[in-house]
Amino acid sequence: MFDTIFTGTMSPSDLSINAISVLISIAVALLLGLVVSLTYLVSTTRHQRSSSFVLSLIILPSLVAVVIILIGGNIARAFTTAGIFTLIRFRSVPGDSKDLSYIFLSMAVGLSLGLGYLTLAAVIALIICVVMLVANKLFISKSRHKVKRLKITIPEDLNYEGIFDEVFAKYTVHHELNRIRTTNMGTMLELQYDIMPKRGMSEKEFIDELRLRNGNLTIQLGVNEAVAQQL
Repeated sequence: MFDTIFTGTMSPSDLSINAISVLISIAVALLLGLVVSLTYLVSTTRHQRSSSFVLSLIILPSLVAVVIILIGGNIARAFTTAGIFTLIRFRSVPGDSKDLSYIFLSMAVGLSLGLGYLTLAAVIALIICVVMLVANKLFISKSRHKVKRLKITIPEDLNYEGIFDEVFAKYTVHHELNRIRTTNMGTMLELQYDIMPKRGMSEKEFIDELRLRNGNLTIQLGVNEAVAQQL
């Protein structure tokens, strides 16, 4: 079932790998790369998508396959594979860690096709893509719906670092401070958080405890509109 289409040993002295087999491998790599990129588009919100990254996912399997075909030889292939995997560095800068999964998938597909295992590459791509879609539907999307936007106004001279941590630990699963701005002619600060409430959280009790720490100034809690527009 997982037989290779290449009849040669893929060594420099073996020329029995014909052009048709190579072209088939590249064509399948482009097709599976398209499948991976479509999965990425479906499972990623609009603001997180990168057109250049989508193109990379389409091309990467075929590039890896070509490199493996050209190098040949088990020892050389091992060193080449290690070098290819360093390509993930261009995604190691701040970004969604999920992108790394798609890069590894694209390279795994390319390695399989470079060795001539068309069926294996197709099975790998389809299974992982289905898993990514299911996981996104069951877990990631649901988590996004729970994210809320919290705005807390505090006096300008109040040290806000850690002052609300106890309340957040009690009522939220996750919180992140993403913006601080001055208001009221610089006499007030507005802290903007993205929070994920715990199940069954009482919003009134949550706000009441925050008011005890911010001097009973304005507090706003609502839907994260940026997240809502992405879904």
